[in-house]
Amino acid sequence: MTKPIRVLGVGNVLMADDGLGPFVVKVLEAEYEFPEQVEIVDAGTPGLDFTPFLDRAGAVIVIDTVHSDGPPGTIRRYDMAQLLASPPPARTNPHQPGLREALMAAELTDSTPEELIIIGVVPESIEAVARLGSTLRAAVPGVVTAILAELERLGAGPRKRSEPRQPDIWWE
Repeated sequence: MTKPIRVLGVGNVLMADDGLGPFVVKVLEAEYEFPEQVEIVDAGTPGLDFTPFLDRAGAVIVIDTVHSDGPPGTIRRYDMAQLLASPPPARTNPHQPGLREALMAAELTDSTPEELIIIGVVPESIEAVARLGSTLRAAVPGVVTAILAELERLGAGPRKRSEPRQPDIWWE
């Protein structure tokens, strides 16, 4: 059996640009058909509950906003080694992703994914509003392109739908 490839949209849709991950997941589902081993998941704000998403996956692609240098809308790519190389940041709220901690927990049970990629975008605003800002909305096509490139590299490229659907952005 082929190990799953999981594409996880992470974020809180009620906090403006923090909803990037779920937004991108909805765009992917509306525009593409994926091979059987590819799972597209709106993971919300999992905290340490990231662990089941990592369990014995061939690859996990996480889509989220990231605190990084560069203007809002800048797309960054990180891999597992880069994530684990830096010390964990101080936790400032209960729903921070906790991805690094979940990876360490998965390692204890020998269920770490073979590969982990983060496609992150520098946010402009994380205020309490259920709408992705225009800067990050403009970055969505670049994020989709980056995800498609990763899936192609992994041998699991999707097929464009002959009749794309309207993305179900239910929170806007």
